[in-house]
Amino acid sequence: MPITSWSPTSWRERPIRQQPRYDDPAAVERALAVVRSLPPLVAPGEVDTLRARLAAASRGDAFLLQGGDCAERFIDCSDEPIENKLKILLQMSLVLVWGARMPVVRVGRIGGQYAKPRSANTELVDGQEVASYRGDHVNGFGVSERQPDPARLVEAHMRSAATLNYLRALVDGGFADLHNPHHWDLAFVRDGERRAEYATMVDGLLDALSFFEATGVRGTSALGSVELFASHEGLLLAYEEAHLRKHRDRWYDLSGHMLWIGDRTRQIDGAHVEFFRGIENPIGVKVGPSLAPKELVSLVRTLEPQNRAGRVTLITRYGADKVREVLPGHIAAIQRAGLDVLWSSDPMHGNTHATSTGLKTRTFDRILDELRAVFQVHAELGTHLGGVHFELTGDDVTECVGGPQQLSETDLARSYQTPCDPRLNYSQSLELAFMLAQRLHRDQARR
Repeated sequence: MPITSWSPTSWRERPIRQQPRYDDPAAVERALAVVRSLPPLVAPGEVDTLRARLAAASRGDAFLLQGGDCAERFIDCSDEPIENKLKILLQMSLVLVWGARMPVVRVGRIGGQYAKPRSANTELVDGQEVASYRGDHVNGFGVSERQPDPARLVEAHMRSAATLNYLRALVDGGFADLHNPHHWDLAFVRDGERRAEYATMVDGLLDALSFFEATGVRGTSALGSVELFASHEGLLLAYEEAHLRKHRDRWYDLSGHMLWIGDRTRQIDGAHVEFFRGIENPIGVKVGPSLAPKELVSLVRTLEPQNRAGRVTLITRYGADKVREVLPGHIAAIQRAGLDVLWSSDPMHGNTHATSTGLKTRTFDRILDELRAVFQVHAELGTHLGGVHFELTGDDVTECVGGPQQLSETDLARSYQTPCDPRLNYSQSLELAFMLAQRLHRDQARR
């Protein structure tokens, strides 16, 4: 379909996927009217700042850390869960700062990640066929709550606002006691040699922070002031449209700083691409094995015809066994087209499998295998991996096997809390950050 003029509602003329089926369209419109009347969740200047930060990452002058829940729950809009998510993101970012020797751009899957695409409209729960759970934005996880409820559109905005407000309070008020490396406990690392290696890295991080504090270099006092941006999958387009605001003749979706298009909704002639191409926000695109290189180029050109740095982040998600088969072709196509993108890796989604009891899980070593392969392919082709994208939590859940706690499938039932996809827990996330830092440190030493 040829590119035509864009408007805030032009997406409505395109085919659309992954939308809920409401019984009462009038109730949906009333709920959206309430959302439109409420203050936006972020500001245009913050969106522009993030795009500048991501442009730096695309040049190799910064590194993107994007992470958080697979799907936020309304019940997690509370102080402790929010603090735990912020804590792990900040700790991971400090470790990566040490390894990469450059700024880390912190982007949470938080403050709006309430909707999820699903592979089918229905699912079996205890032998009963019910509507699929599509995230708290749409319906409830309980079997009796599966009917899409328009009132959740307003509640999602309210919960997002409360979450972002508390995050800003924590960041602005100082969060040093919870993420200061002086207070880190590395007991989760069972291997003594590795624990000693990580302790040395933490000491190096402390020395670097002390130096920056002493010299008073603005913006490097990571223990006192940090930047944190919010992101979510822009799935429910009517809700996203309700957050559009025009600023200096440009349209911003002020439901979050960064939004991404999933692997199921990236059709070039589809409604999601049509909506996203008209907004100023940085856009992430999930890139899987089924996306042909030629189609990827067309997709990027459609989303960002001006080829501005920091506008498009390609979040690759292949599975460890398919990286070398697919990623080189994607990189080569983008290089030939001369497109300015930020390459990020999501090593979670392509490495999901079900246990014998039907629980979805991910293996820590397979996640690492995909990351290693992505780093190697980029190095071989003269490009660089500029970021990572993880589903994680700061809580001690048991959803992914392996890692420093050596979790097995028999451990999963102890604290399996996710309503959708399995997340890395606190120790697995921090272990991954240490391993990433070591790789980034080696890469920097070779430059």
